[in-house]
Amino acid sequence: MSIAGHEHHDTKRGYIFAGSAYFIWGFLPLYMKALSHIPAWEVVPHRIIWSLPISAAVVWAMGQTNIVKSALVTKRVLGMTLLTAGLVSLNWGTYVWAIINDRVLEAALGYYINPLFSIFLASVLIKENLSRAQWFAIGLASLAVAILTYESGGLPWVSLILSVTWGFYAYFKRTLPVAATPGFLLEIIVLTPPSLLLLLWFDWHGKSHFLDTGWVDVMLLLGMGVFTAVPLMLYALGAKGLRLSTIAIMQYSAPTVVFLLAVFVFKEPFSDGKLLAFVLIWAALAVYTYSLIKLRYR
Repeated sequence: MSIAGHEHHDTKRGYIFAGSAYFIWGFLPLYMKALSHIPAWEVVPHRIIWSLPISAAVVWAMGQTNIVKSALVTKRVLGMTLLTAGLVSLNWGTYVWAIINDRVLEAALGYYINPLFSIFLASVLIKENLSRAQWFAIGLASLAVAILTYESGGLPWVSLILSVTWGFYAYFKRTLPVAATPGFLLEIIVLTPPSLLLLLWFDWHGKSHFLDTGWVDVMLLLGMGVFTAVPLMLYALGAKGLRLSTIAIMQYSAPTVVFLLAVFVFKEPFSDGKLLAFVLIWAALAVYTYSLIKLRYR
């Protein structure tokens, strides 16, 4: 979940906005656990639909509605928006499924792996030169995935889908010539029609949890819009006031909180094999972070 800061120094405003976003993302599983009786593919459409009025209001308040209107009639921008919207919806769907199906550890691992996958992606797609330390970090992460694959008898697909979808989302998002907040609104706009159709299907088949199973479910599903739109926009604002290396370090706070929730609150099984894999991931992130800090103060 990394976006480069646009300033050459860190600002208090950047820390507050980005820190607030990571705080919300870190503790979001607690909220999602309350929705564990609802299928993930019913939760995600609500997450999209109720983000629409919030993001639209923010874009309107920022005076950027013309950007959205122009983008909707520009084929290249609309096409790229459809791609990024598809990637982020798959990421959200996988994350929600993981949380409500007691795979929170895998979700944490996915977002730990993400920055390492992103630098690997940059090396492959845009031919960025990686340092030996960065290649070593990628090697450690690959070894961790191999250990988890051996222990469980299959790939940790939840972690890999989360890492890969967010990595490609961030990569393609860089090529979208639209600012972060109106860009998010664009994605929500293109995702709203299929989301409405999916919710109508649930209602048609008598499987809807909205308005049919009590006010608690209604409030929880409405709240998903707040917990989706607000942290993303806080993050976009915060990233503008922080350097890339600062964001790179701060981004580990959210999966760390998720990891702690999985082990100590949700009591998910944590074998010696998983412990070894996480130690390797943490070592990889320490090496990667050191390489960024070294570059920052060169």
